[in-house]
Formats: sequence, structure tokens, C-alpha cells
Amino acid sequence: MSRTRLNIFIESDHAKRLEDVSAHRGVSKSSVVAAALSSFLSPDAADQREAAVAKRLDRLSRQFDRLERDQNILIETVALYVRVFLTVSIPIPHSQQEVARAQGRARYQQFIEQLGRHLQKGRSLRREVFDEIEPGPGEPEIAGGASPLSTDESASPASTSEEI
Repeated sequence: MSRTRLNIFIESDHAKRLEDVSAHRGVSKSSVVAAALSSFLSPDAADQREAAVAKRLDRLSRQFDRLERDQNILIETVALYVRVFLTVSIPIPHSQQEVARAQGRARYQQFIEQLGRHLQKGRSLRREVFDEIEPGPGEPEIAGGASPLSTDESASPASTSEEI
């Protein structure tokens, strides 16, 4: 195999890294450059880089699809809640509006505290709901699609708001 001498210019950072790699591996700088150039010019290297990029893009696409699905679920959930809330809410008489506002502030504060505890524990309500819909292996199937959270039909909203 014949060898050709080349004089090249590289950045000082690259020269330092080349020096470090050759010293660490106990080989000449020429052999490190030759191996790097061989790898770069090899047709397999381009295919490997393309495969790695394609794999990353596929992973990102799946993550994006899951985010889009979760966002659609969230939008539909909020829309359904608003529709039901507006349908069943009755107007509050003017004389009781201040009491209702105070109760709303107290309920909101309780909601924020429960949300904080929920997030600190690292639990995902989305994951819990998904597990209720599609139980994993070894988990009981919920008959008739009933939620395990509503097993006691006589429980009032005030008695079940202890933990969301």
C-alpha cells in the first residue's frame, strides 16, 4: 500500500484533541487521522449515520404522536367538562353570590394543594386513568366500564374530594 504525504491545516482545538487521542491510544497521529478519514469516506459510514438519524427521527415521531394524542384527550376532556358544568349549573341568587365565591376560593385552594401533593409524589393522573381504561396484566377488568373511583354510589362530592 502506497502512502501519500499531505500537509493540512486544522484548528488548534482539533490538533490538541488529536494529540490527546494519539497519546492515549499509543498510536501515531497519522494513524488516527487515517482511521478517521477511512471511516468518514467509507460507504458504510454514510449508511450508519443515515440509519442512526432515521432511528432518532422515528423515535421523535412516536413521541410527537403520543403528545398529540394526549393533547387531544386533554382538549376533549376539558370541553366535555365545560359542557356538563354549564349544562347542570344553576344560577346563584344575588344574595348568595359572596358565599359561593368564598366556597369557590376554598375549593380552588384545596385543588391546588391536592395537585401539588400529586405532582410531588410523581404520580400521573393520566397514567392512572389509562390504567383504569386498559388494565395491565394481573389487574382486574372493570365491569361495564365503571370507574373504581365510583364504587360507592352514595358518596357525595364533598366526601370524595379528599384526594383527586
